[in-house]
Amino acid sequence: MDRRQFMAGAAAIGMSGIWASRLAAAPSRMAWREDRRLYPQGVASGDPDDHSVVLWTRRPFDAGDRHELTVEVALDPDFRRVVAAARTPVLAAADWTCRALVGGLAPATVYWYRFADDSGAGSRIGRTITAPRASDERPVRFAFVSCNSVNEGAQNAYARMIWEDERAAADRKLGFVLHLGDFIYEVVEYPEETPHRYARTVYDLGHIPDARKVGNFYVPTNLAGYRHVYRAHIDDPDIQDARAYLPFVCMGDNHEFSWQGWQSFIKYGATVEPAQPLRVAANQAWWEYIPSRVRKASGTALEQFSPPVVEKAAIDTFDDDGFGTETNNRIAVGSMTAYRALRYGKHVDLILTDLHSYKAADPTDRPEAAALDSGDYPVIPQEWLEIVDGGRDYAGGKPPAIIAIGDKSIPNYRKDEPAHTVLGREQKAWLKARLTQSTATWKIWGATNGTLDMRTDPQNLPAGLVKDRWPGRDYGTFGGGDMSGAFAERAEIYDLVRDEKIPGFVTVSGDRHSFWAGYAAPALPPAEFAPVGLSFITGSISAPGLGEAAEFFKESALRPLYVRKVEGAPPEHTINLTIKRGVRSALEYAASGDIEAARALTNPDVAPHLEFVDMAGHGYAVVSAGPDTIETEFVCIVRPIARATTPDGGPLRYRVSHHAQMWQPRARPRLEQRIVEGDAKLSI
Repeated sequence: MDRRQFMAGAAAIGMSGIWASRLAAAPSRMAWREDRRLYPQGVASGDPDDHSVVLWTRRPFDAGDRHELTVEVALDPDFRRVVAAARTPVLAAADWTCRALVGGLAPATVYWYRFADDSGAGSRIGRTITAPRASDERPVRFAFVSCNSVNEGAQNAYARMIWEDERAAADRKLGFVLHLGDFIYEVVEYPEETPHRYARTVYDLGHIPDARKVGNFYVPTNLAGYRHVYRAHIDDPDIQDARAYLPFVCMGDNHEFSWQGWQSFIKYGATVEPAQPLRVAANQAWWEYIPSRVRKASGTALEQFSPPVVEKAAIDTFDDDGFGTETNNRIAVGSMTAYRALRYGKHVDLILTDLHSYKAADPTDRPEAAALDSGDYPVIPQEWLEIVDGGRDYAGGKPPAIIAIGDKSIPNYRKDEPAHTVLGREQKAWLKARLTQSTATWKIWGATNGTLDMRTDPQNLPAGLVKDRWPGRDYGTFGGGDMSGAFAERAEIYDLVRDEKIPGFVTVSGDRHSFWAGYAAPALPPAEFAPVGLSFITGSISAPGLGEAAEFFKESALRPLYVRKVEGAPPEHTINLTIKRGVRSALEYAASGDIEAARALTNPDVAPHLEFVDMAGHGYAVVSAGPDTIETEFVCIVRPIARATTPDGGPLRYRVSHHAQMWQPRARPRLEQRIVEGDAKLSI
């Protein structure tokens, strides 16, 4: 790519383009003095390729609508070898955020950058790294993370990540951080009203302007509200340090818009509302605060999002993929297209999908489904979920006319409707094409929310433990809502991998606030178990998960399936055994505390797809992808209730490595597990 092509490309994605000179590195001429108070959200970089990267800062001004900053890029932190310097605008209309796309850089190279205003007052210095060329045979190493809850926790995992990376050998350093969503939580608690949740302190993020109250939470109703929430999250010192230290590649999940939202719908309780202006506002705030190469519909304006004007309007008609055909919905969702792919060397094609913008309404949320309630059981019969997910395509196009669960039955309200989609038509076609055309060793699908089935075997509960008999045929799932509940669509992707003999298929996800490792399989027993790849889910950076919540469950017959409580000892999360080994294993451990006895009662058919699950894990995962092997390491920190007082982010609970050799197409992949440090006995 030459300079002219690069500048045209920068304009096409709405950024100032800066071309670096590789031949004339020279000392800085800028009168720069660091003043972090003027750059309250620091600096960041994102979406690097082998010759360019997006740089970001925010510099608020008290007067005027437009100012300019100078940005410098150097090969050293002292800026004695500056390779690029240019003026770049910063506008009030973009909440004083600034983006610059710097090209002409060398591949796989560390650079330092900084911004300064006309007085010389400067930002902190940032560090970034370009991607290796597609022909580079060296292994690729990156971290993947999700779920920063600044309101309810500390972001100690980022401190640990930086501390370890600074001390790592050159070939063990990270190239980037993949953030798989919930960078913010738009549901904010005010500590004067809700001082604690579980055993956590609720931290003050300020009051959201024009907020709407939903239960104990406040949520944004406009652009100003989302901007406030982004600033409050990025004000966190550990988030800010991480964004300054490594380039981030980000994809939003649900909380970047609305907790239970999809397309331009919001849902609070049982009430679903159209919210097209809110969707546009959420997209704009994400674009302003997350440096990336996402596409925006407003064209080639360099400095701002330029949102479309939409109205809140009823969305009553849907196409065959469940997408609302109402004009304002189409415009709002289309204001930003985030799904994209990035190539890292010879070995990694990183394929990122948006799992909320094009998603159809959850078929299990329909009023008709209420008649199939599972009573005291915390799970849903899997066969019911598969029927309503599959729609008219279920059972090879022969769905039942009646859904019968135990002594309950209802007409199959989905028998004439298409299969549920999370991806949507266009994005799914793009994903399939990328998978089939990729030449990278490892095709890594960043799916934001979990692809691994979350189920157990309530049919094996002791008689009488629950008043009513389990109404399902056999297994029960913990519900839909993510890719693990999109049975038909997930199988469609996995069948493509099998049929096209695509090697090196891996999924990485977040959202569940828990660590998972296992196999990408289109079905589980009693159907044939034939995995086509590997799947990993990272624990949350700080958001609480099901394991923690279970510690506060009231005493009941089913509580031992979630947590073991012994006076004088910390709670132990038997939910890990419930999911990985089955209910008999969990109940045995809850009663005896004997892990070997519990393992001996494993149901081998409940979770052959799982090698590891920790429903109370916080931290991050690190992927190392080479020519013949891939390794994913889980780095689990202690529960991040308060900010660590040491630079290493505090102690670890465990470090576990999962390693696999490349497998032949249609052959079964195999994960080898190693406990590097700590104790994860209920997870393995």
